[in-house]
Amino acid sequence: MTPTKRLGASIALAAALSLIAAVTALGHVHVQAGSYDIALGWATEPTYTGELNAVQVLISDGSGNAVTDLGPNDLQVVVSVAGQTSQPLVFAPAFDTDEGTGMPGDYRAPMIPTVPGDYTFHLTGTVHGQAVDETATSSDSTFDSVQEPSAIQFPGQVPSGAELATRIQSVDTRVDSTQSQASTALLVGGAIGVIGIVIALIALFVALRARRPRVA
Repeated sequence: MTPTKRLGASIALAAALSLIAAVTALGHVHVQAGSYDIALGWATEPTYTGELNAVQVLISDGSGNAVTDLGPNDLQVVVSVAGQTSQPLVFAPAFDTDEGTGMPGDYRAPMIPTVPGDYTFHLTGTVHGQAVDETATSSDSTFDSVQEPSAIQFPGQVPSGAELATRIQSVDTRVDSTQSQASTALLVGGAIGVIGIVIALIALFVALRARRPRVA
């Protein structure tokens, strides 16, 4: 690592604790794993439906030093909302200590929230052998609940996912109804055609009988 990169990494590491405190104040909850402190929340707030976001954990030890060696299987989070539960999401570092980029101790599990409401994070795993099993739900005192982005859309508002689903369902219902009516009309038309053919055959038969010479 070059001296410039070392300086950048040192500055980032020194600033990690104060940044963690600032992020926590903006919308994270504290989770303890032995002597380790974990700030849990959204990576981006306000949090809107349909926008790429991530569950974020900021991890430091008892001395305020960022934990930078978390393994890919050490922590996971299950997200739930409106009676639905996600598969376990894994965390990846959002920093590079060699390059001096990002904030040391910042790990993220990407996701796109698709419905508005109160989201619950169930964080499990270990940090350097210290067990973690904590649950937190979005609120005014924790992290943001998810909202529709209509308030910040300009100049026109884009239909929400729920609105699009309702419209699609309405279109599907109309298409099904039209197909059903078309099928019924086709059956009726076919039946009328068959009846017409039968009547024509009968008329032809009667005409042929009428033209046959009578035997004296």
